[in-house]
Amino acid sequence: MRAAFHLDSLPRLSRSTVDRREQVRDDPEHVASTWPLARVVRVDPQGRTPVEEQPDGTLRVIDVPSRQFGASIPEGAVLLGEEDGTAYWGVRVPDADASNDAGSGFSSTELWRDLRVSGGDLDAHSAGLLTTAVALLSWHERARFCARDGSPMRSIKAGWAQLCEASDHEEYPRTDPSMICLVHDGADRVLLARQPIWPAGRYSVLAGFVEAGESLEACVARECAEEVGVTVSDITYLGSQPWPFPRSLMIGFSAVADPQQTLALQEGEIENARWVTRDELRTALAAGDWMTREGEGPRGAHGVGGTAFEAGEDRELILPGGVSIARAMLEAWATAG
Repeated sequence: MRAAFHLDSLPRLSRSTVDRREQVRDDPEHVASTWPLARVVRVDPQGRTPVEEQPDGTLRVIDVPSRQFGASIPEGAVLLGEEDGTAYWGVRVPDADASNDAGSGFSSTELWRDLRVSGGDLDAHSAGLLTTAVALLSWHERARFCARDGSPMRSIKAGWAQLCEASDHEEYPRTDPSMICLVHDGADRVLLARQPIWPAGRYSVLAGFVEAGESLEACVARECAEEVGVTVSDITYLGSQPWPFPRSLMIGFSAVADPQQTLALQEGEIENARWVTRDELRTALAAGDWMTREGEGPRGAHGVGGTAFEAGEDRELILPGGVSIARAMLEAWATAG
């Protein structure tokens, strides 16, 4: 039996080259000193940022000089970190489709892409910056009032905390842990499932949120039983990936199940589940990625180069795109044999 395997590389949104500089966030003078020569990552309300293609086919976020936003740090800006002596900040800007005002940081020639669609194409530098910016900016917009008494909050610590104006209570960005598990038979079959809202033919591995008071391993066992009715064993950690839509952390596992078990699908959550052979999975991986939007989307196994096909095209098995840890897990299992 080949029950064990490992991820071949970091999931695409887990890559980063930027030092988060946690140790300077409590130093207002240092934080302020980073602004004059800083670079700014712009993110619009749809989570998009301007990108450019590099010679190797990857995408790089187009950051701009901080002076474009004024001489001092604007309200709502977040410090993403530093690299090679340069500080990087994230700033929310108006919808890219509604404004080309240069004063708001827009250019009509820039190509704006969002993290969910094009994150798999980003280089490691850009993936780290944009993933952090999307997570922090979204948190600030969703947590404007104190969880204790509903009082207004204000940003502190370079955007990494909020302070309750009524009681000086501090709150920090919330992350919701979610397990994601590749269930296989210990040999040459993997169990895939699909939600009813997905395009026809699209399947993925099993996933679900960790409940209060629950361990990660217990969550894996519970979700596999709830979603498809299988009992699993040999639960093994594979890796993790931030998933800021809006604030999840996907924690990847593998587990083994007996394919002779009768599948029992969770009503309203799982429309179908099926065991897929390693050869069938390899064929689906080689076919390319589903294009999630017209003219956009991942391209090829990791979203760079390769082939792609439009939504609605007749495919029996469509797999998650390169931005997802699910894709990295499936690729690793497909090559392990």
